[in-house]
Amino acid sequence: MAGRVATPTLGVCYYPEHWSEETWAQDAAQMVATGLTWVRIGEFAWSRLEPREGVFDFDWMDRAIETLGSAGLRVVLGTPTATPPRWVVDKYPDMLAVDGDGRVRGFGSRRHYCFSHAGYRAESARITTELARRYGRKPHVAAWQTDNEYGCHDTVVSYSNAARDAFRDWLAQRYQSPQALNRAWGNVFWSMEYDSFDQVELPNLTVTEPNPAHVMAFRRFSSDQVVAFNRVQTQILRAHTDAPLIHNYMGRELAFDHFAVGADLDVASWDSYPIGFLSDRIEASEAHKARYLQQGDPDMQAFHHDLYRAVGNGRWWIMEQQPGPVNWAPYNPAPLPGMARLWAWEAFAHGAEAVCYFRWRQAPIAQEQNHAGLLRPDSQPAPALGEAAQVAQEIAAVGPLETTQAPVALVFDYPSAWAWETQPQGADFDYFRLMLDMYRALRKLGLSVDIVPSDCDDLSGYGLVLAPGLMTLGQTLSDAMQRCSAACLIGPRANTLTEEFAIPNPMPPQVPGLDVTISLMESLPPSHMRPLREGGAVRHWMERLEGAAEVTLATEAGDAVVMSSGNLYYLGAWLDDAGLGALISKLCVAQGIETHVMPEGLRLRDAGGTRFVINYGADPVTWDGRSVPGCGVAWFAR
Repeated sequence: MAGRVATPTLGVCYYPEHWSEETWAQDAAQMVATGLTWVRIGEFAWSRLEPREGVFDFDWMDRAIETLGSAGLRVVLGTPTATPPRWVVDKYPDMLAVDGDGRVRGFGSRRHYCFSHAGYRAESARITTELARRYGRKPHVAAWQTDNEYGCHDTVVSYSNAARDAFRDWLAQRYQSPQALNRAWGNVFWSMEYDSFDQVELPNLTVTEPNPAHVMAFRRFSSDQVVAFNRVQTQILRAHTDAPLIHNYMGRELAFDHFAVGADLDVASWDSYPIGFLSDRIEASEAHKARYLQQGDPDMQAFHHDLYRAVGNGRWWIMEQQPGPVNWAPYNPAPLPGMARLWAWEAFAHGAEAVCYFRWRQAPIAQEQNHAGLLRPDSQPAPALGEAAQVAQEIAAVGPLETTQAPVALVFDYPSAWAWETQPQGADFDYFRLMLDMYRALRKLGLSVDIVPSDCDDLSGYGLVLAPGLMTLGQTLSDAMQRCSAACLIGPRANTLTEEFAIPNPMPPQVPGLDVTISLMESLPPSHMRPLREGGAVRHWMERLEGAAEVTLATEAGDAVVMSSGNLYYLGAWLDDAGLGALISKLCVAQGIETHVMPEGLRLRDAGGTRFVINYGADPVTWDGRSVPGCGVAWFAR
């Protein structure tokens, strides 16, 4: 990922099928005048492309692409498989997903399909093939998006008959025999043993909790189904186009392994809605949410920028950037002036090649009519249009930006999220929440961060590596930690289960070179905090640690919290902000990593020789002798 240089670009999402054809050319000209380069179209247009089975109408799409491309825009064409038309559902009524309570998730909105349904997968392949043949070599089509927002609306895990049958086949391939499955899952417990794979049902509607190994296997299977579904489309597209292939992931969407999906793509993108996310996807105090009500959380967007840069192996975009109020959160305030500009520049500072605003014109119809665009429904400018134009002018002045290796790496692992959702052992143990706490602590010290996958085989160049909440510490990552010179902080709750969801013997965490054993784990209610000797406290989670390794952090009561040997450290607790910040600061000092005391809401990001200072606060801040306006960004040579 290091050493990549890109010139930032801007784009927008557009729906020509929603508007009179007479407006297309004027819209395209205004997009170009604003400074936009990219325009995404088509991802929800199946019913207009194929109104009846085998009856295609591509003429309007031909004209739309030609109109946009002739104006100077580069088209991202989406495969329309997130919204199968009614006739597809009538053909395959069992293609619909089923929720955990056994209810069919029907037609009438979007994402109404089960990834496991073979008939629907074939229909998806067919429409993708038709599009690829027609537009794969069109010069104006410069990139492709597969489907739209895998996992949105909790649509990865389906309890349909199609999923059940595919799961049984998946189990047969994985375990080869029911006896091997019984041993792996520990089915002797509660007499859950099977004589054949056809006896295995889906892990829902049980009297009490199902076997966690069964649940974990189903989560792995469900993720694999997303990968397989996406791969069908990428293989078709590869045969017809050399343009880059992209998918637009989501914020705090952990139901499938994005690294596995990303392996079949060229670029990772994600859909960034900072104010909506603050309202319904972040655990934070009411004071924090009030402070950033119209800006979004200062670390939520950056975390995903770094995550999807890793998923895309260095190449990533924002496919949908919030420009104004959204329609789907519990509360939907408007961004403060400057935020549409700030969000774009923050993304570019983290290495984004493109930021595309959603959407060009606010729709006056249907479910998203209260979702703002760059234009109002009457085609007059919305507030973000001017900010987008400003960013475009600034891009021309700034020029290319370089993404270089950060001093710190944070290990991210999707199966660990499934594991702790399956068996949290405490209401507050949430993998994403733990990761964001770690990431926030790093950013409050002014650090740039790289996120790396759990099978990372090279940690050279990093001064600090954090691996919190890692269900299983694989051999590849373990070896990389042994070879590197970084301080490696592992835990809490790391390497505590095998891949088959069993407690290993010898006892965890079993980190080579680190004599530490977890003898007991306990979860703590929000009202209970255990003070640390050096300030701060333990919250949510604590492990009783034993062993010959050195105790380098303890509670006031004398219980070990961090034990270390050489460059390896095991953290046996979830620390509050003060405790975590002090621990990471101490490790950085020991490793010679420069840190900073950052004012509230201020963050740094280094992009090669350029340092960005990003102020999520509403008031101006002076930092390092430089003034940064409220809801603003400043940059300078390091």
